Amino acid sequence: MKNSVFSSTNAMVMAALGIVINIVFGTVVQTLQIPLLFLDTIGTIFVAAIFGPWAGALTGGLSNIIQSMITNPKNLPFAVVNIAIGIIVGFAAKRWKFDLKVAGITGLILSVIAPLIGTPIVVWVYGGLTGGGTDLIFAWLLNSGQKIFTAAFIPRIYGNFVDKIGSCLLVAVLIQKLPKELLKGQTTKRDMEEDEITKDA
Repeated sequence: MKNSVFSSTNAMVMAALGIVINIVFGTVVQTLQIPLLFLDTIGTIFVAAIFGPWAGALTGGLSNIIQSMITNPKNLPFAVVNIAIGIIVGFAAKRWKFDLKVAGITGLILSVIAPLIGTPIVVWVYGGLTGGGTDLIFAWLLNSGQKIFTAAFIPRIYGNFVDKIGSCLLVAVLIQKLPKELLKGQTTKRDMEEDEITKDA
């Protein structure tokens, strides 16, 4: 367990906090049916940015599993989206410092990848309807003559631009405010390369 991503108490606490954040924020958005917003991956992004891709993937997957059991069973298939987000953010944060610039670019990438993975699930498993705020836009687009995949994809990609970029930027700001003790030992690949250059100089 020495090399485990959850070998420290801080890591386990932060992962648990990430799961709670995902569930609480995601449930609020689903309950209020806020269009073009999800807020169910902030915790995943947060954990992945600090502890790496596998911690992020585990946090994301568990979030959807737990939420599907306590609030909405329809969240379960979307675990694959949350897992992918954890992996992408984790590798980005490992390679570069997760500052506002990297967070913005990562959010932009997630804005495309998340709906590309999620839309087929929405269409093939649920026929386009999941009980969220995007259902209203989906129904309008479908009635206006759009094909079912297009009608499901358009509101999701627009929503993800707002949701994922905003979530990544928020996490980047939070990380800047965190006590250094919580980030101890979490070095990026760039940090290690810079250390090697310093040693060789």
